[in-house]
Amino acid sequence: MSPDWWAWVASRDSLTARLIEAGAGRTFRVRLLDQRLGRPRPDEARALGLTPGRLAWLREVALCLEGQPWVVARSVAPLAQLRGSRLDRLGERSLGSWLFRQPDLARSPIEITAGPAPFHPARGPWGRRSVFRHGRFAVLVQEFFLDAMADELGLPSR
Repeated sequence: MSPDWWAWVASRDSLTARLIEAGAGRTFRVRLLDQRLGRPRPDEARALGLTPGRLAWLREVALCLEGQPWVVARSVAPLAQLRGSRLDRLGERSLGSWLFRQPDLARSPIEITAGPAPFHPARGPWGRRSVFRHGRFAVLVQEFFLDAMADELGLPSR
């Protein structure tokens, strides 16, 4: 992985804030693609320590600059741990805008993949995921950087 991509993929701060900064004044928007109760994929359930087949809160978004998706993301949170979080009311606000305000936020190591997003057809060079924990609350956040972002920022294809 190039150093330029490593700076994006390995960063542990707010991706939303980094995208807004990189956009240099371009309009940032979170586009809600899907939000529902559903069954996580087996790998998602394992990452959260969930029994396979259990329902979870699922949310898919595109993080866009000037209407162009730069990142697609999928969040998965166990239902038993959602009490009081009101994540279903995020709408088109970023999950990170809530997560990074939590004083006791902990983040697991970041897992990186060169594979495509299993939930979206857009292509890109890299994806990452990690579990965020805040008290009893846990959410798996998966983010896939898209070719449009690489093109706009002059990043290498890999």
